[in-house]
Amino acid sequence: MLAGGRGTRLYPYTVALPKPLVPVGDLPIAEILIRQLAHHGFDTITMAVNHQAELLAAYFGDGSKWGVSIRYSLEQQALGTMGPLAIIDDLPENFLVLNGDILCDLDFGKFHDEHAAAGRTFSISSASREVFVDFGVLQVDDSGYLERLDEKPTSHYQVSMGVYMVAKHVVSLVPRGKAYGFDDLMGDLIAGGHPVAVKPFMGTWLDIGRPTDYELASQIFAESPGRFLNG
Repeated sequence: MLAGGRGTRLYPYTVALPKPLVPVGDLPIAEILIRQLAHHGFDTITMAVNHQAELLAAYFGDGSKWGVSIRYSLEQQALGTMGPLAIIDDLPENFLVLNGDILCDLDFGKFHDEHAAAGRTFSISSASREVFVDFGVLQVDDSGYLERLDEKPTSHYQVSMGVYMVAKHVVSLVPRGKAYGFDDLMGDLIAGGHPVAVKPFMGTWLDIGRPTDYELASQIFAESPGRFLNG
């Protein structure tokens, strides 16, 4: 979402799940994100929209209410999380791609600037998640005999937050007019030898498309909205 220095940023806003108007507290999640982006110096936002295009445009308009310029890129068919990039014109050399259904307190401006300064191809903001298995997990050898029992183990993973910095040349890999997801792009970047940076984030990140995350996001936002709306 930027074409150079701070203040001329272009933000292609890709909605992974169709929930940008779901409220967190008394605000739609997309409005919280827009206000965060404006605070961090992003001034041009492009929403990749499909079946909710008229509703989104009616609510957000041209973005002047929040001091930004909002544009709309209409999908004629579902294009996945990365497919919309192929039909957005005038992308700058480095830009932010953000799912529309997350609550986090990431400094988007800093994330952008570090990516651009390092000349990276693609940067993923990641969070740590624990996955608890409520069973005894059997580790079995090739002969069918038990080697080890892991009783109700917990595994730790770095997961994508749905927040990415992208160099413009990456868009040439995205096919036009067909569904193309984050997993497709990562496969093509890795196969082509293009480095993908993973930047761990230690703050708050919640995916409101998940019921448990949504409940927690609503609680956290209600307790400290200034933490996400920068006062």
